[in-house]
Amino acid sequence: MQARTYVMKHLFLPLLALLALVGSAGCRTALHAPAIPPPDTLTAATPAATPQPLPATAVDVALLPDSTAATEAEADSMEEVDDADLSLPERLRKLLDNDIFSRTQVGIYVYDLTADSALFMHNERQCMRPASNMKLVTAITALSVLGTQHEYRTTFGLQGSQADSLWQGSLYVHAGYDPLLDADDLRALTDSLRARGIKALGGRVVTDLSMKDDTRMGWGWCWDDDEVPTTPLLYDNRDRFAQALRQALAEAGIAFDGTVSEGTMPHSLDTLCTRRHSLDAVLLPMMKRSDNSMAESVFYQIAAHSGKPRASRKEAAAAVHNLMRQLGLNPSHYQVADGSGLSLYNYVTPQLLGRLLRYAYAHDAIYRHLLPTLPVAGVDGTLRKRMQGTAAQHNVRAKTGTVEGVSTLSGYCTAANGHTLCFSIMNQGIRHTSTGRNFQDRVCRALCR
Repeated sequence: MQARTYVMKHLFLPLLALLALVGSAGCRTALHAPAIPPPDTLTAATPAATPQPLPATAVDVALLPDSTAATEAEADSMEEVDDADLSLPERLRKLLDNDIFSRTQVGIYVYDLTADSALFMHNERQCMRPASNMKLVTAITALSVLGTQHEYRTTFGLQGSQADSLWQGSLYVHAGYDPLLDADDLRALTDSLRARGIKALGGRVVTDLSMKDDTRMGWGWCWDDDEVPTTPLLYDNRDRFAQALRQALAEAGIAFDGTVSEGTMPHSLDTLCTRRHSLDAVLLPMMKRSDNSMAESVFYQIAAHSGKPRASRKEAAAAVHNLMRQLGLNPSHYQVADGSGLSLYNYVTPQLLGRLLRYAYAHDAIYRHLLPTLPVAGVDGTLRKRMQGTAAQHNVRAKTGTVEGVSTLSGYCTAANGHTLCFSIMNQGIRHTSTGRNFQDRVCRALCR
């Protein structure tokens, strides 16, 4: 704002005065009149502006001090105050008494799970972008809809006939959107081929990708987002299955110079092997490291559970909406765009995230599988460097979230009285990620003291 005011005062308005000089007989008065500040800076006692030299270049304008950034930096570096005699709601209200919240949005939801009662609410029904807190929505929905024992499956099969060591036909791969498929799984495939005496594949490799639609980006992703595409056939969580398969066959001494192309696995074929990985094994890196590709794989497991071939985002969103209804919430108040939170089209509320955390806590099987996946403050994951040396370290278990202008934190902690709390803190409209993170850390310290 200061840079824009500077340009208005000392570049644009003087130029208008100069034009007035050319077209008016009273130009002498116009030339020496003080520049008029823009309306949002006018007051009854506005003094005449002192002429200043024009900035030499656009870079100089960009380098002018930014009062908003300075204020946010000051808010970030505020000293802790002695609030030992205050109740928890009073501590949180005091934290909200900060000038930064006149320009940015914040929503807070804190619930005492042990006492089954609300502790603190502030803008809890305001729709905001969740960033990677969307992964909490995805994880809890998956554990609820798919079950805690859900497995990813990738099936390999043959169709054709064998002549000595040559397989005359096709090798089929039915993709299960498993981001954990790796060298061990391809080794199991080549071992199965060698066990049958097959040393050459004479046909083609057919990949069946029918478990999801053919979109390769999430709804609302930016064209330049450097993310793993949403294909259901990954290798080591990357889009390089065909190359990895050719290499695995070559290393096993199995000749193959055919094509790898998409098709449909027939119902009648000779199954070689089925490779499985647990939902738990995917949720751990998805939540600890905030892995977007793994979150999308879970999202489309939910979609495929609908039974619809080539399931889309809409089937996954419908499952999330059903869970919202179970919680007594109206799905039309929210928007589910993807499973990772990378999309800027996602809109949820602190209340929704808090209600989901309460739902997970109330269902022991879900809670036991969710809690170990959450980053631990000052210990691991995306919280490993935060809240160190405070009562929140080793205590807060929560999912972080960060996209441009957004910072979020939602999870669980234990209060000083031994009660288990769940919370959701959503900061939006911030210019610096540290602004949100530092505020969230202060809230967590208040909850744990």
